Amino acid sequence: MLAHRLAALLQRRGIHYAWAIAALTFLAMLTTSAALGLPGALMQPLSREFGWSTTELSSVFATRFALYGLLGPFAAVVLLRYGVSRVVAFAAAVIASTLVLGLFMHTLGEAFVLWGLVLGIGTGLTAMVLGAMVANRWFVQRKGLVMGLLAGSSATGQLLFLPLAAWLIEQHGWRWALLPVVAAAALVFVAVLLFMRDNPAQLGLAAYGADPAAAPAQAAPRADWKLPFRTLASAARVPAFWVLAGTFFICGLSTNGLVQTHFISLCGDYGLGPVPAASVLAMMGIFDLIGTTLSGWLSDRYDSRKLLFWYYGLRGLSLFWLPYSEFTIAGLSLFAVFYGLDWIATVPPTVKLAAAEFGPERAALVFGWVFAAHQLGAAVAAYGAGLSRSVLASYTPALFTAGAACLVAAAAVLLVRARTVAPALAPSRP
Repeated sequence: MLAHRLAALLQRRGIHYAWAIAALTFLAMLTTSAALGLPGALMQPLSREFGWSTTELSSVFATRFALYGLLGPFAAVVLLRYGVSRVVAFAAAVIASTLVLGLFMHTLGEAFVLWGLVLGIGTGLTAMVLGAMVANRWFVQRKGLVMGLLAGSSATGQLLFLPLAAWLIEQHGWRWALLPVVAAAALVFVAVLLFMRDNPAQLGLAAYGADPAAAPAQAAPRADWKLPFRTLASAARVPAFWVLAGTFFICGLSTNGLVQTHFISLCGDYGLGPVPAASVLAMMGIFDLIGTTLSGWLSDRYDSRKLLFWYYGLRGLSLFWLPYSEFTIAGLSLFAVFYGLDWIATVPPTVKLAAAEFGPERAALVFGWVFAAHQLGAAVAAYGAGLSRSVLASYTPALFTAGAACLVAAAAVLLVRARTVAPALAPSRP
């Protein structure tokens, strides 16, 4: 009832309800990003209090990243079967409950279950697949821009929560740093139940930019649990899928698995405190939000392959330069601008290429598998960088490895053929 009233109010002001749905999705994905990024600020205090090594904590965080990605294709099925609003509300409740229970953990096993397994499942239900599904269902026009904004939610979550978390840890201890994210998850739970709807047809609307005379789109059919595997089997026969999955693996390897997880600890090795380091991450968040939104706009107008070539190439060069920044505020600020502008800028053109190659009706499911590769890359970097720090007493080998991989991705993405009409995947059985 409230959603219908809000839709009518917005319509009288010339605003399509799709933008309200985009805002709610942004809030949900922002909270997911905050929950995923928070452990990066907790690594040092957890190690000091419990005596856990960087490698042990990295294994917990790597598990969370892997689940966050591997659930992507199945999250698409869950969203199709049970509805976006129910699933997102459930995920918000899981995230809040897991963080609250984390206040009372004392063993590495408890940390693994709560912040590795359960948090990975909760955040996986509101991963990038949610953004791709909302953009494809609610928008005909401005799809690339919307996907850019939703992808940029990860930057905004970092911007809002990490500096606050670092300050709370310094002033009151790590347990207090969990509370803002818990409060945000509770807000998402309430707002989604009140205002989120699964598709425009539930409000008697057409998607934004669709022909107003056309009948409202019908709700998607219920999906069976074999659908992700059938989609993967069909997509795996197309070479472009492996290029997109491989380059997105490198994207995860060079972003949230490496920098988001280990940046504060890396700065600590050079004498920079948690609050200044978190502030640099927040600066990256600002520029990432700008860069990702701009990337969505550009992907509506230019060849996505060429955009990805520049994004990966520039990111690789920035990672090669980071160890030579001397970790001064000036040097790190330059890195934050250069690296931040294309942190998640790869998402809109990758979604666009997936839709062009496999068709819009399968884009969310195919992108779910591509995003799973992204998070496997993040898991490898989260664990590998921690191992490098423990065994070699330095993060530099991990930075150089990620930088080199980005240059490989820049070249590989040009192997995808330009398409204007997408071929159909093998049809799924009902």
